[in-house]
Amino acid sequence: MARKSKSNLSELYLEENKDQIYENALAEIQSFQLPLGTTLRSVYDDQPNAHQRFMEKLDACIRNHDREIEKMCNFHHQGFVDAITELLKVRADAEKLKVQVTDTNRRLQDAGKEVIAQTEEIIRCRVQQRNITTVVEKLQLCLPVLEMYSKLKEQMNVKRYYSALKTMEQLENLYLPRVSQYRFCQIMIENLPKLREEIKEISMSDLKDFLESIRKHSDRIGETAMKQAQQQKTFSTALQKQNNLNYGRNMHLGRSRILESKNEITLKRMFEDDDEHEEEVLTAQDLVDFSPVYRCLHIYSVLGDGEIFENYYRKQRRKQARLVLQPQSSMHETVEGYRRYFSQIVGFFVVEDHILHVTQGLVTRTYTDELWNMALSKIIAVLRTHSSYCSDPDLVLELKNLIVVFADTLQGYGFPVNRLFDLLFEIRDQYNETLLKKWSGLFRDIFEADNYSPIPVANEEEYKIVISKFPFQDPELDKQSFPKKLPMSQSVPQIYIQVKEFIYASLKFSESLHRSSTEIDDMLRKSTNLLLTRTLSSCLQNLIKKPHIGLTELVQIIINTTHLEQACKYLEDFISNITNISQVSVHTARLYGLSTFKDARHAAEGEIYTKLNQKIDEFIQIADYDWTMSESDGRASGYLMDLINFLRSTFQVFTHLPNNNNDHAAMSGKVAQTACMSACQHLSTSLMQMLLDSELKQISMGAIQQFNLDVIQCELFASSEPVPGFQGDTLQLAFIDLRQLLDLFMVWDWSTYLADYGQATSKYLRVNPSTALTLLEK
Repeated sequence: MARKSKSNLSELYLEENKDQIYENALAEIQSFQLPLGTTLRSVYDDQPNAHQRFMEKLDACIRNHDREIEKMCNFHHQGFVDAITELLKVRADAEKLKVQVTDTNRRLQDAGKEVIAQTEEIIRCRVQQRNITTVVEKLQLCLPVLEMYSKLKEQMNVKRYYSALKTMEQLENLYLPRVSQYRFCQIMIENLPKLREEIKEISMSDLKDFLESIRKHSDRIGETAMKQAQQQKTFSTALQKQNNLNYGRNMHLGRSRILESKNEITLKRMFEDDDEHEEEVLTAQDLVDFSPVYRCLHIYSVLGDGEIFENYYRKQRRKQARLVLQPQSSMHETVEGYRRYFSQIVGFFVVEDHILHVTQGLVTRTYTDELWNMALSKIIAVLRTHSSYCSDPDLVLELKNLIVVFADTLQGYGFPVNRLFDLLFEIRDQYNETLLKKWSGLFRDIFEADNYSPIPVANEEEYKIVISKFPFQDPELDKQSFPKKLPMSQSVPQIYIQVKEFIYASLKFSESLHRSSTEIDDMLRKSTNLLLTRTLSSCLQNLIKKPHIGLTELVQIIINTTHLEQACKYLEDFISNITNISQVSVHTARLYGLSTFKDARHAAEGEIYTKLNQKIDEFIQIADYDWTMSESDGRASGYLMDLINFLRSTFQVFTHLPNNNNDHAAMSGKVAQTACMSACQHLSTSLMQMLLDSELKQISMGAIQQFNLDVIQCELFASSEPVPGFQGDTLQLAFIDLRQLLDLFMVWDWSTYLADYGQATSKYLRVNPSTALTLLEK
């Protein structure tokens, strides 16, 4: 029972629970807040009869709601009826009100049409005003952009490219970003790079024109710079002389005020002249417009291509340097060729120095030094080559002056020029060679024009003219009355003058070489020694060897060389005076004129002996002996008498040379004695060879007698003392061999010859047995 009751209770509980589930489902459906799918699924997921039971519950719920609606309608029905009644009453009034409102609305609409029109006009105006305000605001933003762009175009037109780039930079960074939304701004932005490229091209074109301009004007720039350097050097030299005068003024206090006033006036004039030169002299900036290179440098720097521009500029200038350093093939022919060459080089480096100092980084000192070292090597090579073609000393001297000015000019701009001065020493040697060649021709002309006779002077004036040209002193000659003759010939003073001219010419090259007086003195002495020992000596040797120079001329040459040798000490004094170097200095060289003129005298003496012997040979050659004659003619042969007369007259000329000076007398006497002895010995030898000639097969005693007569004439000539100064029968000993040989055959004293042979007291000591045998056989 209990179990049954419990089972019923459980069923009841389940039944109530199911009813509660359905009610909840209905509540959820009515609330419309939860998804219906879940609710319905909970209903249908239950037992199979759940759907029917749920529908029943749903119908019951609907009936309950209908009852509630009916109750509510019944409750409010009276009010609804009353409201409908009231509404019907109001309908008539509403109709009237509607008519009135419609009429009022119509009248209001009619009256508001004009207001609406005015309002619309006002709205339109306000829209326009707002648009205008907007446009003005936008134009205020755009106008600066347009103005800047217009300014840019104007700057481009007037070629102010650097300013144009600055304007572009402002446009890009400041103005265009404000109005970048507009299409014209985009066009501007697209055009700016093109304008930059255009500016780069134009500036590069201007730079090329500038490079071409300085290439054309470099010679004029260099010429101007060299003139300015030369004027500065001249002024410095004048100022130094002025300082020396001031120093001398302090040594003479008595004249101090006068000298001071004069010196101040002179110095003032120098400064005024220098100021005038400075006003007249143009600088590189006056001759060339450097603005293109500045402008191009700034433009490329602004564009960030400064390094590209520097490389291009340096590359082009290197090319121009190579062109400038290339000389013309005919440059060595005229000084103008050298001047133009130097002017172009100076102009090139003056421009580079100007660019170096007015720009930063375009060229550097390292770059210019490297360029100068390259150019210097090329210049030295060119000058070595072309100067070697110069044969005119005047042209070489002008070349030296140009090199000095060239070096001084570039040294003033800070370029090292020591190698150029070293080159000048090489050119100096060449200059000396050209001088030696020139003076060789002058010496030859002097020798050819000389008459080789003593200089006649008719009066005191002529005498002073001669000694003013040549340092001649002879107290014995001074005592003689006019007219008189000087011992040397006309060539001596002329040679002396030309040697001094040579020293002056050599000194001209030594000037401005920045060398000490001692070095200049040494150079002058060395070059003068070359002139004496090589050039003058060679000319004298050639003169002595000339066939038209006779014995008298040779003797005069000997006298001339003696005077020239004595004049060497005056030449040394002359060099010392112009260099202000004392001869007692240990560094002072000596002139070698002594050996030069001694060699010339020895050559002249030898030529005298040679020519005399040649003349004797000419007479011997015309001898015509009849070696088979039975007896002699009783007189000497004609050729021999002519020969003796020739020798006598020749030696008389020797002895009658002017002997105003003891040295001259000793010299001429010695030459005459040596020549006379040489002639007699040569004559004796020639006669002996005539007897012993192998072609002569037979000689008669008559021929021996005739030959003896000729030898007797020779002995008579020797004993007549044709030249004074011989002691005893010294000259006759030249014929002793012939005399003893002829005596042996004339006396036929063979027994004595054979008996005394080999003894010092033999009568026929000089007779050689082989000679006697040969003649005996004939």
